[in-house]
Amino acid sequence: MKKTLMTLALFAAGGIAAPAMAADCAVTVEGNDQMQFNVKNIEVPKSCKNYTVTLKHVGKMPKSSMGHNIVLTTAADATAAAADGMKAGAANDYVKAGDTRVIAHSKVIGGGETTDMVIDVSKLKAGTDYTYFCSFPGHSFIMKGALKLGS
Repeated sequence: MKKTLMTLALFAAGGIAAPAMAADCAVTVEGNDQMQFNVKNIEVPKSCKNYTVTLKHVGKMPKSSMGHNIVLTTAADATAAAADGMKAGAANDYVKAGDTRVIAHSKVIGGGETTDMVIDVSKLKAGTDYTYFCSFPGHSFIMKGALKLGS
């Protein structure tokens, strides 16, 4: 009996410890009708193969008037990629087709909707500053944050 309890205790401890040791390869970012992201900084563990940023639009306005997406570029490329995204239009989720400056992006969503942006972590380089932003017209100057590759 004592041996069985000891074995169960060891399995339970292992089950509890494993998730705590695993890298968290996802984050949720909320965007609202006031053009704000609730997360301003993201650190991606380099042990992740892919990192998922879930964008949740917590506002009520439709995507035609207050749509949000999330786009990842280097900090140096953010302004130009956002400008080209606006020109690309709604049909392209405000992301220029084939834009090599864009590392990852999501679709545009409206109030109450959720979408994901999956980042291939192998495309991130240590020591490089990255910016994520909403490329809906006029939003990129306010709705942005910093992303970096962690340890």
